[in-house]
Amino acid sequence: MLSSAMTNPGSYRVHNRNRAFDAYLDPTLRSARRTQRIIDSLRSEIADADGGGSVRIRRVFEQPREIFRLEIETPALGYQRTTLLDRDALEELLEAEEVRARIHISPS
Repeated sequence: MLSSAMTNPGSYRVHNRNRAFDAYLDPTLRSARRTQRIIDSLRSEIADADGGGSVRIRRVFEQPREIFRLEIETPALGYQRTTLLDRDALEELLEAEEVRARIHISPS
């Protein structure tokens, strides 16, 4: 018999309480918070990366909405991250000087 102090198998704690309540938010607000987390993650990854990697941006769609492909490649770690961003998210990412200095923008 299980005592009340023991946890059920497969149960776990939610470490980030803010995300636990995201399901109850308005979908527009939830999407904005998720976009902000992605941009913050990209910004820190680009700014903190050593000189061995590359960061490229290429426009993949122009109509009906402008979409850009951001590729972060770190060969020393065998790592590549690809993210699709719209124009607003890309402009927000490029606001940081350390990010703009590392990015190579490819022609469409």
